[in-house]
Amino acid sequence: MHAPVLWGVVMAFLSLLPAVGAAVVWFPVALYLLATGALLKGIVLIAFGAGVIGLVDNVLRPYLVGKDTRMPDYVVLISTLGGIAIFGLNGFVVGPLIAAMFIAVWGIASRRNASPRAETDS
Repeated sequence: MHAPVLWGVVMAFLSLLPAVGAAVVWFPVALYLLATGALLKGIVLIAFGAGVIGLVDNVLRPYLVGKDTRMPDYVVLISTLGGIAIFGLNGFVVGPLIAAMFIAVWGIASRRNASPRAETDS
């Protein structure tokens, strides 16, 4: 395949999409390899894609990203893309961090405003 670094970067960004993510890139490439006669390369790519890439994308990522932050996948996706747009490459970490802090502050403020003590203090 031509431009493997480009396709690797595209897969990294698409891996933010739940369930299908990186498979949008590697699966058509594997089918192309099978169709053009590179059977061993196509079979290895399917095995590696389903085994390694799929394992990391669909099993490990929810534990590393979504479970501890308690943020839905779409919030992680939007905050990552927004962070990259605003802060550049550092936004890959800074965007979800800002979103998680906003959600935490919002939850604290809503619990404080909902408590009966908040009404009697003023």
